[in-house]
Amino acid sequence: MKKILGIILVVMMATTVFAQKDFKFGHINSNELLSAMPERDSARLELQDYSKMLQQEIEAMQSELQTKYTTYMEKQDTYSDLVKQSKETEIQEIQQRIQEFQQNAQKDLQQKESELFQPIMEKAQAAIEAVSKANGFTYVFDLGAGGLLYHSDQSIDILPLVKKQLGIE
Repeated sequence: MKKILGIILVVMMATTVFAQKDFKFGHINSNELLSAMPERDSARLELQDYSKMLQQEIEAMQSELQTKYTTYMEKQDTYSDLVKQSKETEIQEIQQRIQEFQQNAQKDLQQKESELFQPIMEKAQAAIEAVSKANGFTYVFDLGAGGLLYHSDQSIDILPLVKKQLGIE
């Protein structure tokens, strides 16, 4: 019986302490923050340039394929069976190379995007954490993630504080 009363007393005390705790909530739209960061524009331009370079390589390979195929179609009647087979194999190999390059280019582009944007996201996260700690926030919710369905007027938008922390106007 004493154990039960002791447990009830501890639970009641913990509930009272928990209920008296002041929670400070904030929110931020991380997409808006990232859009305001100047590093994002240069990273996006670098990614676009890299993507164009990969696309130009694919186009060059496709041009080579088209040239070989057109030549093959124009001259196939004059080729011996051995030459025909060799030309068909060559065309198929080029098609396969293009397909492999496209798959590898997509992976490479994703890796490049991560390489360029990860430091920017880490910088934003560090600023959010610094502002949150400095201002005593218990929780900060990200409106840009789309998971928060409601926030009250008592929740503080920390975007201006984070922009100030990052030196963004």
